Amino acid sequence: MTERSIHSRKDEHIHITLNEQVQGKGISTGFEYYRFEHQALPGISFASIDTSAKFLDKQVKVPFLISSMTGGTPRAHEINRNLALAAEQKGWALGLGSSRVALENKTAAASFQIREQAPTIPIFANIGAVQLNYGYGAEECSEIVRLTGADAIVLHLNSMQEVFQDEGDTDFSGLLTKIAKVAEKLDIPIGVKEVGFGIAPDTCRQLIEAGAQFIDTAGAGGTSWIEVEKYRSRNPIKQRAASAFLDWGIPTAQSVEQLSGLSQPPECLIASGGITNGVDAAKAIALGADMAGYGRSILPEAVDSAEALIERFEQLELELRISMFGIGVQDLEALKNTDRLIRVNT
Repeated sequence: MTERSIHSRKDEHIHITLNEQVQGKGISTGFEYYRFEHQALPGISFASIDTSAKFLDKQVKVPFLISSMTGGTPRAHEINRNLALAAEQKGWALGLGSSRVALENKTAAASFQIREQAPTIPIFANIGAVQLNYGYGAEECSEIVRLTGADAIVLHLNSMQEVFQDEGDTDFSGLLTKIAKVAEKLDIPIGVKEVGFGIAPDTCRQLIEAGAQFIDTAGAGGTSWIEVEKYRSRNPIKQRAASAFLDWGIPTAQSVEQLSGLSQPPECLIASGGITNGVDAAKAIALGADMAGYGRSILPEAVDSAEALIERFEQLELELRISMFGIGVQDLEALKNTDRLIRVNT
């Protein structure tokens, strides 16, 4: 793929996710099947609620992170700058968009270099795991981390996106062994995430054994990258085939519950995929997640300004704190172990 086509694709992704209907149909995150049982006598002071957490050996003010979204173009640079400024002020962790292009073009690399705007928060770089079958390895991953000033790197799994992408890389053979080799050689934490279709328990076990230190469910119910690529595709057969996969994936709530229930769960389990408010984030933590990630739901504010993002972040944080107050838990450990999350039929 040419440098120009990579840049074009990244800006197309931003435009499509902002302006088109890219959620699946017939599937949801699954959080609507859970309710918190109200505690009329919380027994705590709202002011004393503690939402602080640790991620990548750094303190964060809330268990929230910005899911990997974009980079590589001037427009993406402005978005990443706004994300970094807001994340630093509010104490969120920040995931960078797929950073392969940073190795190929110095101008593109600048769009990922936001450590100056976010000197203290955890930042992780990002590259498609499939690139390990296309000439990339530990050395390239290490260089991406160096270029971005990141604390860790995440390898994303996006097989369904790649197969619907006209220029997609679809050789996913033998990747588990290559992920293990990268994890063995790198001296920084390595994580693995999906991009919107969830991670099953058997896959999670394999990734942990391969050396993944954190896992992001990135479940179904939010953005469907099959739908995104459908809007980009010039292949009418792929466009029509996309409709057969509108309900594809593992709902986020289901994936979180399954992975947190493993006999050897991930060191850090991140819940993302269609989380749009602080109540669903609280439900995800009560189901066993350590962190909750936000992506497309905060993209409009990220395009607008850092100030708009900060206001949005404050709302999400307030929703989490009110959820905790409403069931009488004072910190995240108590939220994670609450018995007041009840599965209901809707």
